Amino acid sequence: MTLNKWFAKGMSPETYIENMQQHKENLQHIYEHFNIPDDERLETLADRPSRVIVLTEDWCGDAMVNVPILLHIAEKTNMDVSMLLRDSNLELMDQYLTNGKSRSIPIFIFLDENGNEVAKWGPRAPEVQAKVDGLFSNLPAKDAPDYEEKWKATLSALTQMFREDEKVRNDVYESIINTLVK
Repeated sequence: MTLNKWFAKGMSPETYIENMQQHKENLQHIYEHFNIPDDERLETLADRPSRVIVLTEDWCGDAMVNVPILLHIAEKTNMDVSMLLRDSNLELMDQYLTNGKSRSIPIFIFLDENGNEVAKWGPRAPEVQAKVDGLFSNLPAKDAPDYEEKWKATLSALTQMFREDEKVRNDVYESIINTLVK
Protein backbone atom coordinates (compact mmCIF):
# COMPACT_ATOMS: atom_id res chain seq x y z
CA MET A 1 0.00 0.00 0.00
CA THR A 2 1.30 3.47 -0.78
CA LEU A 3 1.94 6.04 1.92
CA ASN A 4 -0.92 8.11 0.45
CA LYS A 5 -3.28 5.18 1.06
CA TRP A 6 -1.96 4.73 4.59
CA PHE A 7 -2.50 8.45 5.19
CA ALA A 8 -6.09 8.21 3.92
CA LYS A 9 -6.73 5.18 6.14
CA GLY A 10 -5.85 7.08 9.32
CA MET A 11 -8.03 9.06 11.69
CA SER A 12 -7.87 12.71 12.66
CA PRO A 13 -6.02 13.72 15.82
CA GLU A 14 -9.35 14.80 17.31
CA THR A 15 -10.85 11.33 16.76
CA TYR A 16 -7.74 9.66 18.17
CA ILE A 17 -7.77 11.82 21.32
CA GLU A 18 -11.52 11.49 21.77
CA ASN A 19 -11.20 7.69 21.75
CA MET A 20 -8.15 7.44 24.01
CA GLN A 21 -8.54 5.12 27.00
CA GLN A 22 -5.10 5.70 28.54
CA HIS A 23 -2.91 8.79 28.94
CA LYS A 24 -5.64 11.06 27.54
CA GLU A 25 -5.42 13.53 30.44
CA ASN A 26 -1.62 13.50 30.33
CA LEU A 27 -1.56 14.10 26.57
CA GLN A 28 -4.02 16.98 26.93
CA HIS A 29 -2.01 18.41 29.83
CA ILE A 30 1.17 18.36 27.75
CA TYR A 31 -0.63 19.91 24.79
CA GLU A 32 -1.98 22.71 26.97
CA HIS A 33 1.34 23.37 28.72
CA PHE A 34 3.71 23.21 25.78
CA ASN A 35 4.47 26.68 24.47
CA ILE A 36 5.77 26.46 20.95
CA PRO A 37 8.60 28.97 20.59
CA ASP A 38 8.84 31.78 18.08
CA ASP A 39 10.94 29.94 15.57
CA GLU A 40 11.71 31.10 12.05
CA ARG A 41 12.23 27.47 11.05
CA LEU A 42 8.46 27.01 11.36
CA GLU A 43 7.92 29.59 8.63
CA THR A 44 10.23 27.65 6.33
CA LEU A 45 8.28 24.47 7.03
CA ALA A 46 4.93 26.20 6.46
CA ASP A 47 5.99 26.87 2.86
CA ARG A 48 6.28 23.15 2.20
CA PRO A 49 3.02 21.33 1.62
CA SER A 50 3.27 18.28 3.80
CA ARG A 51 1.47 15.68 5.78
CA VAL A 52 2.44 13.30 8.52
CA ILE A 53 1.38 9.77 9.38
CA VAL A 54 1.59 9.06 13.10
CA LEU A 55 1.95 5.45 14.22
CA THR A 56 0.86 5.41 17.84
CA GLU A 57 -1.15 3.78 20.64
CA ASP A 58 -2.77 5.51 23.58
CA TRP A 59 -1.01 3.32 26.17
CA CYS A 60 2.41 4.56 25.02
CA GLY A 61 4.11 7.10 27.28
CA ASP A 62 6.38 8.28 24.47
CA ALA A 63 3.34 9.00 22.31
CA MET A 64 1.78 10.82 25.25
CA VAL A 65 4.60 13.40 25.21
CA ASN A 66 5.56 13.44 21.52
CA VAL A 67 2.15 13.59 19.84
CA PRO A 68 0.97 16.87 21.41
CA ILE A 69 4.23 18.57 20.45
CA LEU A 70 3.87 17.32 16.88
CA LEU A 71 0.29 18.61 16.85
CA HIS A 72 1.52 22.10 17.77
CA ILE A 73 4.11 21.94 14.98
CA ALA A 74 1.47 20.73 12.53
CA GLU A 75 -0.85 23.59 13.45
CA LYS A 76 1.90 26.19 12.96
CA THR A 77 2.99 24.73 9.61
CA ASN A 78 -0.42 23.78 8.16
CA MET A 79 0.58 20.13 8.15
CA ASP A 80 -2.21 17.54 7.89
CA VAL A 81 -1.98 14.75 10.46
CA SER A 82 -3.28 11.20 10.10
CA MET A 83 -3.19 8.88 13.11
CA LEU A 84 -2.82 5.11 12.73
CA LEU A 85 -2.88 2.65 15.61
CA ARG A 86 0.29 0.61 15.53
CA ASP A 87 -1.28 -2.69 16.55
CA SER A 88 -3.88 -2.49 13.76
CA ASN A 89 -1.35 -1.48 11.13
CA LEU A 90 1.62 -3.80 11.59
CA GLU A 91 2.27 -3.99 7.84
CA LEU A 92 3.25 -0.30 7.91
CA MET A 93 4.80 -0.44 11.39
CA ASP A 94 7.13 -3.24 10.33
CA GLN A 95 8.60 -0.94 7.67
CA TYR A 96 9.67 1.47 10.46
CA LEU A 97 11.18 -0.76 13.12
CA THR A 98 13.53 0.84 15.62
CA ASN A 99 16.99 -0.70 15.30
CA GLY A 100 15.53 -3.05 12.71
CA LYS A 101 13.64 -5.08 15.32
CA SER A 102 11.42 -3.10 17.73
CA ARG A 103 7.92 -1.81 17.07
CA SER A 104 8.67 1.28 19.14
CA ILE A 105 6.29 4.20 18.84
CA PRO A 106 5.42 6.85 18.07
CA ILE A 107 6.80 7.02 14.56
CA PHE A 108 6.14 10.15 12.51
CA ILE A 109 6.36 9.65 8.73
CA PHE A 110 6.48 13.00 6.95
CA LEU A 111 5.21 13.13 3.36
CA ASP A 112 5.45 15.62 0.53
CA GLU A 113 2.48 16.61 -1.63
CA ASN A 114 3.03 13.53 -3.82
CA GLY A 115 3.02 11.09 -0.92
CA ASN A 116 6.77 10.51 -0.87
CA GLU A 117 8.48 10.11 2.48
CA VAL A 118 10.66 13.14 3.16
CA ALA A 119 11.56 12.42 6.78
CA LYS A 120 10.94 9.99 9.62
CA TRP A 121 11.09 10.72 13.33
CA GLY A 122 10.68 8.62 16.44
CA PRO A 123 10.29 7.14 18.84
CA ARG A 124 12.34 9.47 21.10
CA ALA A 125 14.54 12.52 20.99
CA PRO A 126 18.15 11.49 21.72
CA GLU A 127 18.28 13.64 24.89
CA VAL A 128 15.09 12.03 26.16
CA GLN A 129 16.47 8.59 25.34
CA ALA A 130 19.47 9.36 27.57
CA LYS A 131 17.14 10.31 30.45
CA VAL A 132 15.08 7.16 29.95
CA ASP A 133 18.22 5.01 29.86
CA GLY A 134 19.30 6.63 33.13
CA LEU A 135 15.99 5.82 34.80
CA PHE A 136 15.98 2.21 33.64
CA SER A 137 19.64 1.63 34.51
CA ASN A 138 18.64 1.59 38.18
CA LEU A 139 16.32 -1.40 37.81
CA PRO A 140 17.34 -4.65 39.49
CA ALA A 141 17.64 -7.88 37.50
CA LYS A 142 14.33 -9.20 36.17
CA ASP A 143 14.48 -12.19 38.49
CA ALA A 144 14.99 -10.01 41.59
CA PRO A 145 12.12 -10.22 44.11
CA ASP A 146 11.51 -6.46 43.98
CA TYR A 147 11.76 -6.14 40.19
CA GLU A 148 8.02 -5.74 39.57
CA GLU A 149 7.70 -3.05 42.24
CA LYS A 150 10.75 -1.16 40.94
CA TRP A 151 9.51 -1.50 37.34
CA LYS A 152 6.16 0.09 38.22
CA ALA A 153 7.87 2.88 40.17
CA THR A 154 10.18 3.56 37.22
CA LEU A 155 7.25 3.73 34.79
CA SER A 156 5.48 6.11 37.15
CA ALA A 157 8.59 8.32 37.36
CA LEU A 158 8.91 8.23 33.57
CA THR A 159 5.28 9.26 33.08
CA GLN A 160 5.72 12.09 35.56
CA MET A 161 8.90 13.25 33.82
CA PHE A 162 7.17 13.19 30.43
CA ARG A 163 4.17 15.06 31.82
CA GLU A 164 5.94 17.79 33.77
CA ASP A 165 9.50 18.29 32.52
CA GLU A 166 9.63 21.32 30.25
CA LYS A 167 13.15 20.36 29.13
CA VAL A 168 11.81 17.04 27.81
CA ARG A 169 9.17 18.87 25.77
CA ASN A 170 11.76 21.30 24.40
CA ASP A 171 14.13 18.45 23.52
CA VAL A 172 11.32 16.68 21.64
CA TYR A 173 10.41 19.88 19.79
CA GLU A 174 14.02 20.55 18.75
CA SER A 175 14.52 16.96 17.63
CA ILE A 176 11.40 16.97 15.44
CA ILE A 177 12.18 20.39 13.96
CA ASN A 178 15.81 19.45 13.28
CA THR A 179 14.60 16.33 11.47
CA LEU A 180 12.26 18.40 9.31
CA VAL A 181 14.70 21.13 8.32
CA LYS A 182 17.48 18.76 7.21
